[in-house]
Amino acid sequence: MSFDLDLVLSFGPQILTALAITIALWVAGSGLGLVLGFFIAVARRYGGKPVDTLLMLPVELIRGTPFLVQIFLLYYGGPYVGLSLDKTVAGLLGLTVYGAAYYSELWRAGFDAIPKGHLEAADCVGLDRSQTMRRIILPEMTMLVLPSMVNMTILMLKETAILSIISVPELTLVVSAIGTEYYAFVESFTILALLYWGLVELCGAAGRHAERRLSKYRFSVS
Repeated sequence: MSFDLDLVLSFGPQILTALAITIALWVAGSGLGLVLGFFIAVARRYGGKPVDTLLMLPVELIRGTPFLVQIFLLYYGGPYVGLSLDKTVAGLLGLTVYGAAYYSELWRAGFDAIPKGHLEAADCVGLDRSQTMRRIILPEMTMLVLPSMVNMTILMLKETAILSIISVPELTLVVSAIGTEYYAFVESFTILALLYWGLVELCGAAGRHAERRLSKYRFSVS
């Protein structure tokens, strides 16, 4: 059996379309999850014990179950409770909620890592809560949690492959279907691995660039 990579590459337009869908879902799901996770972390920190407990339950439920199970129940189980979603919308919603649970814990860890002396200094110079958040907490916290955020964002990319279970036409579904139809499993999964690896490397490079930029900012305000 020969290694016929040209066969898979002949489906370039379909693969590029699937790649675009994967990137769109990844970026949108990660971005929305990042923002939602931040607000969850803020609410848990400043909302008091009842709010903290109320939000902790769904966060722990999501973190304690596989994403495959979550997306399956959301898409196929949703109609049983009156929630019928388009497969792409279900995929984006599932990624957002899944990411928000993990990102919220990273944000909470960032809050806890801020030295209390910095917050006390902000009180001493008369900064209110919003000014302290904007000028002290956010810059320092972002610098502290950025490596973990990048790792989580890379994991979010890999989780987009799970969306194939609900027939979202993303990269894994399209490329594996080509391999199945033409019995070119090695060739198709080689292309699949290279594309995911390339996206991971781009994400890592963007994270390192952001770290350098934030480090300069941190030193400039210290």
